[in-house]
Amino acid sequence: MKTTTKYSPEFRERAVRMVFENQGEHKTQWSAIVSIASKIGCTGETLRKWVRQAERDQGKRAGLTSSERERLKQLERENLELKRANEILRKAAAFFAQAELDRRPK
Repeated sequence: MKTTTKYSPEFRERAVRMVFENQGEHKTQWSAIVSIASKIGCTGETLRKWVRQAERDQGKRAGLTSSERERLKQLERENLELKRANEILRKAAAFFAQAELDRRPK
């Protein structure tokens, strides 16, 4: 069973900052991540993801920044809503067209 723990943005920022500050004391960034993750009580993989996202946000790594990811999510939700509305309008138009054909002439 998977359990998720929500960490505050401040906690994440502090953990990422600790990795960047202590990276010189370790052979690799991963060893710094594992060391700090064990001290702060999260997994190394979780902290690695935070560090990678921070690097993308700072322009040090290719990929979508946090604001771009949020905008993409918003556009996807909007797109889904518009598709639903179009489907409803399509069905309504078909219903009224059929009703017009079924109407008895005067």
